[in-house]
Amino acid sequence: MIYLTPEGKQKLEEEVKELISRRPLISKRIQVAKDMGDLKENAEYHDAKDEQGMVEARIREIEATLNQAEVISKRSGDDITLGTKVKIIANGKEKEMEIVGANEANPLEGRISNESPIGKALMGHKAGDKVEIKIPAGTVIYEIKEIN
Repeated sequence: MIYLTPEGKQKLEEEVKELISRRPLISKRIQVAKDMGDLKENAEYHDAKDEQGMVEARIREIEATLNQAEVISKRSGDDITLGTKVKIIANGKEKEMEIVGANEANPLEGRISNESPIGKALMGHKAGDKVEIKIPAGTVIYEIKEIN
């Protein structure tokens, strides 16, 4: 199952609209390049065809994701689930993170996948819990300070 936040779904829908809007321009570039003659050594033609292929592949990828996606509803309850924003203390430092589906994960932005070791370990816990998490760098104890 692919999990998306409402914001993540909207972002993908906007991206696919933008990509679809590029189709006529790419098609025009291909036609102009064809009109130049010999296609074997026509860099403009090959660049436009490559761009067309990448755009079409990305459109298919996004549409498949959207068709398979389950949008995460607003969280309710006291435990950590998909869509939860949580403040934790680890190694004396406070961090804020959000548990999201793998497609939206970006650890540098504090968006942790529910499939990652940290995401899996935090799921189901409550504020005040201490969770021991084995990560590639060793074992870390996360204290859950706050759940939003």
